[in-house]
Amino acid sequence: MEARIENTIIKNLIQNDTYTRKVIPFIKSEYFTESSEKLIFEEISNYFDKYTKSPTVEALLINLDNVTSKGDAIVKSSKQLVENIKADDTPLDWLIDETEKWCKDRAIYIAVMDSIEVLDEKSKRSTGEIPDLLKDALSVSFDTHIGHDQLEDADERFEFYNTEEEKMPFDLEYFNKITNGGLPQKTLNICLAGTGVGKSLFMCHVAASCLAQNQNVLYITLEMAEEKIAERIDANLLDISVDDLHQLPKDIYDRKINNLSKTTKGKLIVKEYPTASANVNHFRALLNELNLKRSFVPDIIFVDYLNICTSSRIRQGANVNSYTYIKSIAEELRGLAVENKIPIVSATQTTRSGYSNTDVGLEDTSESFGLPATADLMFAIISTEQMEALGQVMVKQLKNRYNDPTVNKKFVIGIDRAKMKLYDVDQSAQDELVDNGQEDDTPAFDIATNGKFKKRDFTEFDYE
Repeated sequence: MEARIENTIIKNLIQNDTYTRKVIPFIKSEYFTESSEKLIFEEISNYFDKYTKSPTVEALLINLDNVTSKGDAIVKSSKQLVENIKADDTPLDWLIDETEKWCKDRAIYIAVMDSIEVLDEKSKRSTGEIPDLLKDALSVSFDTHIGHDQLEDADERFEFYNTEEEKMPFDLEYFNKITNGGLPQKTLNICLAGTGVGKSLFMCHVAASCLAQNQNVLYITLEMAEEKIAERIDANLLDISVDDLHQLPKDIYDRKINNLSKTTKGKLIVKEYPTASANVNHFRALLNELNLKRSFVPDIIFVDYLNICTSSRIRQGANVNSYTYIKSIAEELRGLAVENKIPIVSATQTTRSGYSNTDVGLEDTSESFGLPATADLMFAIISTEQMEALGQVMVKQLKNRYNDPTVNKKFVIGIDRAKMKLYDVDQSAQDELVDNGQEDDTPAFDIATNGKFKKRDFTEFDYE
């Protein structure tokens, strides 16, 4: 199988100039298992670098005749392979996809073998380099898009303007209002709340809602166990309190789950990682595994929660401040959203002062202002004793790239903590809020003053 794909790649690198231009920047000679194919690829690559086109069979044979750095047997085998090349009409899209998969597989294999040599002390590398070896291998990916031509691609742009953007809608009226109908693809969305206020509850509810809409959902937890997250989602979907869930007879539980499976075409996968042990490279590997083993491709990903992920670019314990480190994690997660063309939802903690604050702002973001700098949507969930008594929490927009954040800046949603549910409330509950673009006196973080706070409307605060 491997030999066949490698042979197919070599043939098309010679015959198909379009294919060569798309893939040659991502292929390394070390990926090939046969010495003759390595040599051929090196000659193709050298030719392409010099003339920006694929070599002809004749040009390649002449260049191989001039190779003196390899043994005669390898050169002879290489020439025979080139001479036996026949016309190939393999579909381009399939070929590119298979080539990318082959590159990833070979990169991972080589990284693993190199790591084994390090562990066996057969390499000059140190064990500290192993994570970087694996990280680089897991990050192998083709990027064949060369950008948008403002004039040449005007027709595509007009079509985009007149095509409804694919979004992940909420089952909550005001969240759909502030997002213009739901979360767009390629976005990072952050919920800010204090401990126990409702970060995980919010994400569990939205995850359950997406599943009910026939969407594939991946829920990554680094805080709670898989079983606890699944328990919360069960309570939400089955409309039963967590306490009652534990008392539910097995036959009734099975019947409810079977009924649920009949009403949705989606899947929901919950994956647990130990706290502060996983980064986007682990998530990429998980996505590949889910696709290969279960044919599962998520429509939305939840990461519970961002601050207890690790960065793939900055080692833990490195001498960097929290701003740089957390911003790096946020950027990596948003990059993952862009790569997979899906929205990602995550959360962050408020500071201690923010936990007791009845009007949370960006200054209450725990550890880093890098989050609002990177997020497409950021909002706070605020709870008070009075609101809890009414079964409500308040939502406050902090940053919004989808809509005007001064409209519905604050709004109320209902919360049922026993059933892990959120719900819409009567309009009368919104009427007492100052959410129609009136001045907000919450202090905002000011980049120009090196982090000093000043009174300023959040609508003027643009991180882009």
